[in-house]
Amino acid sequence: MAVVTRTRSILESLVREGSMKWLLGGRSMFDEDFEEMGKPPSARKNWLPLLSPIANLVIRRCLSVLGIFMIELVSNFESEALDYIKHPARYARNILEFCCFQTLVLSTKVPGHLGDKKFRRLTFDMMVAWEAPSSTDFIPNEDNTAGLDAFSRIAPAIPTVSDVITCDNLFNALTAATGGRLYFSVYDKYLRGLERAIRRFKTETESSLLSVLRSRCGEKILEVDGTVTTQPVLEHVGVSTWPGRLTLTDHSLYFEEHRVVSFDKAKLYNLSEDLKQVVKPELTGPWGTRIFDRAVMYKSISLSEPVVIEFPEIKGHSRRDYWLAIIREILYAHKFIRKYQIKGVARDEALSKAVFGILRLQAIQEIAISKPICSEGLLIFNLCDQLPGGDFILETLGRMASSQDLDQPDVGSVMYSISSMAVMSNLGLMFGVSSKHANEAGLVVGEITVGEMTSLERAVRDSRNSYKEVELAQATVDGVKVEGIDTNLAVMKELLFPLMELVKYINFLASWDDPMKSLGFCSLSAYIIYRY
Repeated sequence: MAVVTRTRSILESLVREGSMKWLLGGRSMFDEDFEEMGKPPSARKNWLPLLSPIANLVIRRCLSVLGIFMIELVSNFESEALDYIKHPARYARNILEFCCFQTLVLSTKVPGHLGDKKFRRLTFDMMVAWEAPSSTDFIPNEDNTAGLDAFSRIAPAIPTVSDVITCDNLFNALTAATGGRLYFSVYDKYLRGLERAIRRFKTETESSLLSVLRSRCGEKILEVDGTVTTQPVLEHVGVSTWPGRLTLTDHSLYFEEHRVVSFDKAKLYNLSEDLKQVVKPELTGPWGTRIFDRAVMYKSISLSEPVVIEFPEIKGHSRRDYWLAIIREILYAHKFIRKYQIKGVARDEALSKAVFGILRLQAIQEIAISKPICSEGLLIFNLCDQLPGGDFILETLGRMASSQDLDQPDVGSVMYSISSMAVMSNLGLMFGVSSKHANEAGLVVGEITVGEMTSLERAVRDSRNSYKEVELAQATVDGVKVEGIDTNLAVMKELLFPLMELVKYINFLASWDDPMKSLGFCSLSAYIIYRY
């Protein structure tokens, strides 16, 4: 009875906090679940004694989505999982993953699932349950939060929410103000922002904006800027400067010069072809000066001279940094596709990774994050371009895409299409593509495999370990500098300190901040000059 009393206390606390009202479906279902816990283990329905209360509650909700009973779930897990995945020490967490991932496959097929608070609550409590899956685990009442490991297991199984490569950076952005623990309020705000970004993406793509030009490749609009007079976009070509509207699609960059009541014919800068493009930050200023660090320079072999696009803002260059990152993401995505000769559905899936990353970045920008956002860290191809071993991550992705066969899913290759087909179709990223394999997930969902790391996860882990080694080596080098050259500089600085102070005092007198002292200094100087 002590265990039942403690469990009821936990559940009542969670219900009071509103964290599990949706899961229990109101007071009546809570009573039903409590009654189940009060029964002997063998008499409980859809309840596994070896699982913790929160894990059992999550699984009960998942079973209602899957339309099966606990006995069927256990039977499927026992028949499909390998022996080491069913090891007693790992059984609770692995069967929880198995159930959650299968549920996510079906849930993400529903259009607008991110707008459903039940879905958002369910996926968050999957993370909470993942941290305490066993009946021997205990979650303090006040700690209804999720950590990095749980987020990294559950979130990448939802293609729109996260991915294996950037999930650590996304988690860090979401928990910047909460000490490395993810609260539902923040997670919920992020998913609602992501749902709005997706709606905006679909609306703009279906609009008439550049429709004739976009129709050639079925291009989809990712971002538009320069439509508000208070935030202009300026294009510099040679000595000419024009304000206009800038549009980024999943293939190209377009700039339309402002006219009196409309826009001029759009200039197209193709990001999908091999034109030796270079996109980098640039300085701009009046009359050709290079003063303000708030522009992007684009050049290619198709242009006679580089184009500089300026994003004016009063302070900083965050607007430019955002545009630089998303332009590069599309450019790098197409480079990846060309390098590994990815075609067909696999090509659309590769491009969707860049699109999803940009939509997530837009969602993060919508919520008030206390620390500045590093846009590159939330975009797959930008991040791989920076990380040591990033080329190996891309090679792994390329190998997965090249070996993909929709008619015969290969568990070893970690099929991205398993859970994301319907998602991409709902977003308008793919058209006329069947998602008939969405219910054949087995132990593999997207880039996640139940109970083990995939080849992609191992590549990301190795890359991050290499990055830590580089940071450590750099810290060692910095330490040597302090002990060597920097020490000599410190000694010289101390020797020159009196002279530096004298110069500062002379500058103070020259500024006439204290007229009496300045007048006295001038009189003394004039007397000395007169005498000598």
